[in-house]
This record gives sequence, structure tokens and C-alpha cells, in this order.
Amino acid sequence: MSDASQMPGGEDLILHHYSSSPFAEKARLMLGLKGLAWHSVTVPMVMPKPDVTALTGGYRRTPFLQVGADIYCDTALIAEVLEGRRPTPSLFPTAIAGQARTLAQWADTDLFWTALPYAMQPAGATALFAGAPPDMLKIFVADRKAMSEGMPQMRGPDAGAALTQYLDWLSATLSDGRPWLLGEAPCIADLSVYHPLWFITKTGPLAAVLEPHAALRAWMARVAGIGHGERAGKLDGAQAIELARRSTPRPALVEEGLGFTAGDAVTVTPYDYARDAVAGTLVGLSCRTVTLAREDERAGHVHVHFPRIRYSLRHVPRD
Repeated sequence: MSDASQMPGGEDLILHHYSSSPFAEKARLMLGLKGLAWHSVTVPMVMPKPDVTALTGGYRRTPFLQVGADIYCDTALIAEVLEGRRPTPSLFPTAIAGQARTLAQWADTDLFWTALPYAMQPAGATALFAGAPPDMLKIFVADRKAMSEGMPQMRGPDAGAALTQYLDWLSATLSDGRPWLLGEAPCIADLSVYHPLWFITKTGPLAAVLEPHAALRAWMARVAGIGHGERAGKLDGAQAIELARRSTPRPALVEEGLGFTAGDAVTVTPYDYARDAVAGTLVGLSCRTVTLAREDERAGHVHVHFPRIRYSLRHVPRD
């Protein structure tokens, strides 16, 4: 570890991320809203990611959360884990929980997949990769092209038109003077809507699309002010893998009536992008989550957890 005096324990939170990842920014803000301490592992922006693969079994999206030998994929599931760890302040306040989850889902899908092609237009990409090695942009584009193969994507001008409307909608939501999107307190909706717009702020001249929206920019400043919680220290990938190896994953349960049985050989694959299947033994399943047990030469026995929404669960065909 580079700036912490001792290795974290099996219950400590470890976020695997990199600084410019929009979804990682969402996760960092969730930790900030909860006031939680966490350890940081910086992962590569592009493949190969051998340390990531050792822990996740092939899930390559950023970020993911590690708690000992339990690996939580997707910020939608990470939010639930952090809510259970520290219920207040809540990411899902009771009175607006349904609205908050629905708006967050829209932000993580439609808004994100509009902001990304808008941001990656030539002027935006140049700003985003200013100061990076000369070939980095080319490598990044090739990596993301492989991740999104077969997925319909907007062209830059189409994304700009849609984004303009979305910003109008969000500004209208704030036009009554409310401090947060759904009322008097921040929630998961604020953090989910924020991260694609945060990415746009880094696109140089393309960030001008935000200028007409004073209330929205003031709201963004409030979200940024939440901060990232307490960074307790840094680990490298090998140290995180060693922690998983010497930890025991939490018990899980496969509920009946969902078409699968504990012990089934299965794969989990994201529906939309980075559709790399993770294979393992089914040990946990509900309408909300799915958990696979995996054995890895380096990480040992781990449980990899996914949300049920937007992930495909399949039996592995028998020979």
C-alpha cells in the first residue's frame, strides 16, 4: 500500500476505479453522501486487465466494489450495498424511492448513452485526452468500439440534439427553486444524473452546452460539494487479490421459483455493452440480484454479485 499503514480488513470497502470514469464518479459520490471510508484501487482504462479478471471473472466495466471476497458489479448494485452498510442519509428516501430509482435508471442508460457520443466528438475527445500519450486516444477508441460491438449508437449531431432536450427537461425540474432533483435532500437520482454531465464538463468547447442552464449548473456544484468520503488508502491490484484470497465470501441464497437451482453452472452477461460473460456456480438469486461463486488461481474462492435488471442469466449447456 502506498499511503496507508496497514492492509484493509475483510469488511472494508475497496473501490476499483479510475479517475476519469463517469460511473466511478457516481460511486465516489455515493461514498461521499454516506460519509464512508474506502480504499482505492486504480484499474486500467482499457484491456488487458488481468487483476480485474482475477476478481470478477471477466466483467470489465468500471467501477466495481470489493468487500473481502465479495465483488459487487454495477453502480446500481453498489448503491444497494452502501445503503445496507449505512442507511442514513438514504440514497432512496422512502417518500421518493420509486421516483429516485426510475430517474437513476434513465440517467444511467438514456442520458449516459447520449452524453457519451456527444462528448467523444473530435473537439471533446481532444480535450478529454489532452496531455495523454499520443496513441492513448486511438487505443481508447478501439477498446470502447470492442465493448459496444453490435450496440446501436447515436452519432454526434443526434446526441447533441437529444442532449439539448434532456438539459431543458432537467432545468425545468429545478425551475421551482428546489435544491435537489426530487426535493430537499440529495438521493440516487442526483448522483446518477450528475455523472454524465460531469463528463461533459471535461470536453472543452463542447461543455458550452451547459452554459444556458444556470440552475442546473448550480445544482451540479451542490452535487460536487458532496465530496468522495474518506479515502483511507491505496492498494494495487495484487494486494486486493491477496485480500480476497484470505477472506471468506458471505453466504448467499437461491430463491425458489425463479427457474434456477443452487449449484447450477451459469453465465451472467450485461445486456447492452461490455457483454463479456462471467461463468460460475449459482449460489445466490432473487428478483433483485444474482451471485456466482468462482474459483480463481490468484483470488481463490470469491462471490461475484450482479443486479438482476439489465443482466442475462443463462445455464451453461451440458456437453
